[in-house]
Amino acid sequence: MDAGLAPFITAFVTLFVIVDPIGLAPLFVALTQGMTPEHRRAIAIRATLIGAALLTLFGLAGEAVLGFVGISMPAFRIAGGILLFLTALDMLFERRKKRREDQASHTDDPSVFPLATPLIAGPGALATMILLTGEAPGDWGWIAAIHLVMAAVMAVTFAFFLAAGLIERALGPTGINVVTRLLGMLLAALSVQFVLDGVRTIGLGAG
Repeated sequence: MDAGLAPFITAFVTLFVIVDPIGLAPLFVALTQGMTPEHRRAIAIRATLIGAALLTLFGLAGEAVLGFVGISMPAFRIAGGILLFLTALDMLFERRKKRREDQASHTDDPSVFPLATPLIAGPGALATMILLTGEAPGDWGWIAAIHLVMAAVMAVTFAFFLAAGLIERALGPTGINVVTRLLGMLLAALSVQFVLDGVRTIGLGAG
């Protein structure tokens, strides 16, 4: 392996694991269940673009942005966990499906929340961008390269979103329902982990 490429490969793997496009694909299916391919594609585009924009913002000025508004990363992580937990409840108790039936149209757009944030650009991914770009402060070549790596991860995420239709057809209505409930449980656990990580960071959960 070229030693010059090693840091960028490491950065790609790190962001890929944090964002987890493979794990997001079934979540995307559950959140866009019953939508037309065109609507689903539009949501995929918006979610990945907004996620990339947020990651870019935090890669360039993350600590400054949070510091300017007086928000610490632990507080950001706790808030993201709480919001994610509310989405998990919707998935577990089919509240999302009931809202769609009542509205008789797909006005519930998950592209900004929870897809773009906190699922794509969650506290972990935002913190990772801050850490990666901070490895060489002021080196705009390095910072640009990290953002290209992030763009590659976003492209992979978008590709998995586009394959959501195939996943949905393979699972069928019953399979989607089972997976939605299971992922709701996993999302609930993930949201609690976000909160615990934030609490632990500020020292309240030590020991």
